[in-house]
Amino acid sequence: MDDKNKNGKNDNNAAVGLALGMCIGIAVGMTVGAAAKNIGLWMPIGMVCGMCLGLAVASARGGKDE
Repeated sequence: MDDKNKNGKNDNNAAVGLALGMCIGIAVGMTVGAAAKNIGLWMPIGMVCGMCLGLAVASARGGKDE
């Protein structure tokens, strides 16, 4: 299967940025949540922030890997 979007560019950059950002965000959220004794609040907050930052970094990199 081909991973190209309408413009012919590869979408792997966004997928990797999203997954990596989500993992890092969950880890940070769990750490803050454990320190604040409220993991249920901070884990999803960390996940969303990580996903946003991961996508932002992936889009800023653009097609530099190609």
